[in-house]
Amino acid sequence: MPNETTTREATLETVLASDNLRAAWRAVKANDGAAGVDGMSIQQTEAHLREHWETIRGKLLNGAYAPAAVRAVDIPKANGGVRTLGIPTTLDRLLQQAIHQQMSPLWEPEFSDHSHGFRPNRSAHDAVREAQGYILAGKTWVVDVDLKSFFDEVHHDILMHRVGRKVRDKRLLRLIGDYLRAPMQKPDGSWEKRRKGTPQGGPLSPLLANIYLDPLDKELEKRGLSFVRYADDIAIFVSSERSARRVLESVTEWIEKHLKVPVNREKSGARPTDESSLLGFRLYADGRVGVAPKAVERMKDRVRELWDAQRSRSLSELRTKWGRYINGWWNYFRLADWRREVEDLIGWIRRHMRKWFWLRWKTSRGRYNALREHGVRGRSLGIARSVLGAWPMACHRAMNQALKNKVLLEKHKLIIPWLLAEASG
Repeated sequence: MPNETTTREATLETVLASDNLRAAWRAVKANDGAAGVDGMSIQQTEAHLREHWETIRGKLLNGAYAPAAVRAVDIPKANGGVRTLGIPTTLDRLLQQAIHQQMSPLWEPEFSDHSHGFRPNRSAHDAVREAQGYILAGKTWVVDVDLKSFFDEVHHDILMHRVGRKVRDKRLLRLIGDYLRAPMQKPDGSWEKRRKGTPQGGPLSPLLANIYLDPLDKELEKRGLSFVRYADDIAIFVSSERSARRVLESVTEWIEKHLKVPVNREKSGARPTDESSLLGFRLYADGRVGVAPKAVERMKDRVRELWDAQRSRSLSELRTKWGRYINGWWNYFRLADWRREVEDLIGWIRRHMRKWFWLRWKTSRGRYNALREHGVRGRSLGIARSVLGAWPMACHRAMNQALKNKVLLEKHKLIIPWLLAEASG
């Protein structure tokens, strides 16, 4: 939250003000995150700062501070590619966050109401609701504009020119430029110089991305177009195929001319809303939203990974990881109207859970005892000696009886958000 030092001008002194740094440190600690190239954890960095902060501050003020390289981490993408994150050291995350807190209030009042990504009090849900409104108003064609590797293509000169319109302190501008140019250490240990791009992974990059793309928002507003933008996800809503194709062509031309960022023509396109998705949500011509098929498949992949009995996880560890993941997933997609699909998905998730228990019970004796402990009696206990595989056994009625919804929730503390209201069943 901006404090009293952030309301007028961003300078290196306001960035390094004690109250601003304390707020930045709280944010960094809350986000946790992996160590950078120095290998220092948050706790180690905290101890380091207590001993060396005055020296670091002096270097920052006299221009002698040099940001460390960012550590490259490849994250798999849904389409089979990878997204490379650049993880700064904890110290550099602190400084970037402190800069962000001072810069954000300068731009926020001027950003478009149609921009929702990485902004205070805005979310992907706001973008989806705005899209719903356009569709209900009869704009049933969508122009999807995909910026090819946007965060890697940002031109430093263009960006710094825009930053310099509001940040006058040359020392602060130099520091921001140094963060943009900080080299990247790849997983194999090699180093890569950076002449363009703003690496994802640091607190400052999302704000810089919005600053860079704000002229596009203003251009679309000037044209009277109905659109939503979430970071580099851009969707424009029009009433006809003809309009959609015309807008796609003209907007693509404008982006490549003025932003110097290539548009991915293979992924961009003009299509009816029924054939499109936005931020993982499927759009329908009647204004409803569901979960995009790719998002469901990504969720299934994660379920398979988490409930892999071959992984050496305790039930306690699995419970924590599962709860964190499924609650986050459910909260994100709670807007979706997908009652038709949810019943099958719930059954599929529970089957993976039962498979995990079956394999962990290991032996016939272990399975017999576990089934009895879970209330199974009589002839049904005979499944303990079955030679069938774990997947078919996971849907046996005795396993359903043993691990019904109430048991999974109350005995094993395994949450399926859809079923909380039905947990007594």
